[in-house]
Amino acid sequence: MAGVVVLAAYRPSKELFARQIASIRDQTVTDWECIISVDGELETVEEVLADVVPDDERFRVLADGRRLGFYLNFERGLAAVPAEAEWVALSDQDDFWYPHKLETLLPHLSEAAIVSGQARLVSHPGEEVLGFTERRQLDAASTMIVNQFTGSLCLFRADLLSTALPFPRLSSHTVAHDHWLAVVGMARGGGRIVDDVVQDYVQHSANVFGDPSRLRLGPIATLRRAWGNAVSFSMRYEGSASPFAMARMLFWIYVGWRQLMAQTLAEREPQAAHAIEIDRRFGSGRRLLETLRMLRRVRRAQVVPAPFVIAYLGSWAAGWLIRGRRRRPTVTP
Repeated sequence: MAGVVVLAAYRPSKELFARQIASIRDQTVTDWECIISVDGELETVEEVLADVVPDDERFRVLADGRRLGFYLNFERGLAAVPAEAEWVALSDQDDFWYPHKLETLLPHLSEAAIVSGQARLVSHPGEEVLGFTERRQLDAASTMIVNQFTGSLCLFRADLLSTALPFPRLSSHTVAHDHWLAVVGMARGGGRIVDDVVQDYVQHSANVFGDPSRLRLGPIATLRRAWGNAVSFSMRYEGSASPFAMARMLFWIYVGWRQLMAQTLAEREPQAAHAIEIDRRFGSGRRLLETLRMLRRVRRAQVVPAPFVIAYLGSWAAGWLIRGRRRRPTVTP
């Protein structure tokens, strides 16, 4: 077995899940195992596998009935990757891989620790082509600010898991498994973005994360959206919509999450020059002037829109108010 595909499933659409399983089965690269980590109920997953790959022993299911959530479900799947695996690919339950996806991306792992292709954006229902992703090649510091390695698009060397697992814990919706894996990959060999379109990326209301570069809002709409999100997330994750609770939530969504990643990386790779540099820029010793320079760089490169920069600076101010440099987050078990 050369590699592992880790697919996180949660109440999948039978139609889309069957299509995705078939697209993984039909890859031109065939030396892999597919670990399907099921969050909650198992019935649809078992039914589709019985219909689409009834005798294919490469597909293995992990399920214990627990509801872990998107982030920890991927962690469970990655923790089950065998030690002898050479590479890992992540998969969503409702996309569609082109037959050459693995064949196209795998050669780049000889020169980088993590690699991503591009995707065609397709709506569901309707199957309307909305456009294509525009993932960009960035340096490690810019990747900390804005991740370009969407999980379902990327492959990485399996040895990254020794640093990446367990995932950093944060009681917030902002945690992103692919962002953390990208940070680890950039620190342990670098990353590569290629222009090849390797799959369809299904867009619908159930998508967990959006793309910051697609947020084309004006200043007033930005403030309204930020306020609404702050109230909603503060009530859900902090148990209150008080000004202090909202400031705490705003901090962890942007600056605090990156602080946690930087500190975790430095703790696990204490001798690595890249990890030390990331911790200096994003850890508790970070400085506002350097942050402004990095934000200006990604803004000039048109990687993020102005609303993201406004929100990030608001998060910095919130961190100052709650003394976030000194805080470790409340973790989710």
